[in-house]
Amino acid sequence: MLVYSFKRVVQLIVTMLGVVTLVFFALRLIPGDAASAMAGENVSAAALERLREEMGLNQPLWLQYFSYMKNLLMLDFGNTVTTNLPITGMIMTALPITMLIASITILMAVCISIPLGTLAAYMAHKGKKALDNAITWAAMIVDLMPAFWTALLLLLILSLGLGLFPASGRVTLDNPEMLMKRIAIPIIVLSITQVATLARITRTAVLEVLNEDYVRTARSLGISEIVVVFRHALRNAALPIVTVIGLSFGNLLNGTVIVEFIFTIPGIGTLLVNGINSRDYPLVQTLILFYAFLFVAINFLTDLVYKKIDPRVQF
Repeated sequence: MLVYSFKRVVQLIVTMLGVVTLVFFALRLIPGDAASAMAGENVSAAALERLREEMGLNQPLWLQYFSYMKNLLMLDFGNTVTTNLPITGMIMTALPITMLIASITILMAVCISIPLGTLAAYMAHKGKKALDNAITWAAMIVDLMPAFWTALLLLLILSLGLGLFPASGRVTLDNPEMLMKRIAIPIIVLSITQVATLARITRTAVLEVLNEDYVRTARSLGISEIVVVFRHALRNAALPIVTVIGLSFGNLLNGTVIVEFIFTIPGIGTLLVNGINSRDYPLVQTLILFYAFLFVAINFLTDLVYKKIDPRVQF
């Protein structure tokens, strides 16, 4: 396990180095630069050149790259172009809200989808197709619904129509009650798609395992159906389910960009959209790297869970 973890850490470092390099040079290919965005349109060429010099943008690209890597190693992400505030502080302020939404969403999705998928697989295995088809078709239909459309629909029904949740209001960690009311609809929106995906994967994985010889052997020993399904079948079908859970958590971070913007929640997603709209390149670059790091880190943890579930898994 220690050797496996070490190899995966090395792979993580190499992957992040590649991501940093790709993002750095890709953003430099976009017309304009941070100095132009900061100075605005009504600025003289001389003033713009002085600003570029102060920001180090007049240096060769390779020198800018090494300077940027040095700052990254020191965890110095610089300041935003528009507000001149430290980027690290802005991320630390917005991150708890985004992570709260993503964590509650994935927890709800797992608690709902795995029992549903297992039930659908068991009914299909027993030849009772009605409930299996109902769960499968419902999951497929829900999975096809775009997140932004679902968000607007639930906003109209639950907030403006029934008045169950507020459509606007201040979102801070200091007021947990108001915070939970404001993030309730975004959590529901994100959970719907995750439940649909996880339920279908769970059904497929468990149904395949239910036909294995060791499951029939367990039944022949007089073990109850609940123990056979949830202890033997579900446990041995865990690898593809864990894969999807890990990928789902990474995709949730992308999904929060949409729902946070629609519901005006001051999370990482809203911060990214505002940075793109204001052409705040340092902020956008840092947030892209932040999302990439989270995604790679989640994949790394998923691989460690793999190894824990099945020691036969190799690097």
